[in-house]
Amino acid sequence: MRDFVAGLGYLLKGQKWVARHGRWWGFGMIPALIALVVYVAALAALVVWSADVADWATPFADDWGSPWQGLVRGAVLVALIGGSAALSVVTFTAVTLLIGQPFYESLCEKVDETEGGAPAKPEIPLWRELLVSARDSLYVLLRVLAFGILLFLCGFVPVVGQTVVPVVALAVSGYFMVAELSAVALQRRGIPQRERLRLLRRRLGLALGFGMPLMLLFLVPFVTVLAMPGAVAGATLLARDLVPVEESEEPEERADEEEAELPYQ
Repeated sequence: MRDFVAGLGYLLKGQKWVARHGRWWGFGMIPALIALVVYVAALAALVVWSADVADWATPFADDWGSPWQGLVRGAVLVALIGGSAALSVVTFTAVTLLIGQPFYESLCEKVDETEGGAPAKPEIPLWRELLVSARDSLYVLLRVLAFGILLFLCGFVPVVGQTVVPVVALAVSGYFMVAELSAVALQRRGIPQRERLRLLRRRLGLALGFGMPLMLLFLVPFVTVLAMPGAVAGATLLARDLVPVEESEEPEERADEEEAELPYQ
């Protein structure tokens, strides 16, 4: 319980940090705004063309009479739009972090500087950082989707599906949300992804205290934009708890470990 409260504390401290540093708050919102515009445009295009997509996906219903044709294609339409909206919620943070890698790298560095004891940045080219971030985000996303399918199926279990499953789904989503957000700060410390996930599992209460409330906030798209800079700042503060600078490995050693894990080598 203590770790859960501490995790919530880091979330609030991150929002307070950007409130005290308004320029960095605006700077950190830029990637989220770009991602929001892209997602809104994509979802709007989907809504406009969704009826055509539903017709294309159900050619077997072309000769069906009323009301069956309308019911089937209406169900496909709802599933298409609902599924796309759910996917956008799951992927928004990962896409924002990928777009904003240089932005959030600078934000993390500034948080570390203001708090003292900033780690030396590993000498890794930007293109390689982006490649590692994309690979790590895909790794997390696949796990989120796997858990999502399992929890969706569990949702059909009477009573449990309407009580326990939503809470577990929130916890799983919050955990992986923290894994995404803390990746920027922990990558600066040269911590490879598998070790990052192990660190969060060891301090699961801390991760859930940060991630579960944030996940509830992120269900509202525009709130996501406003809260993203503070979430990254808070995740940096949390990373300082997980890996104090004096206990982290030398940047060169961690950089070599990341390079060894790249898929093209």
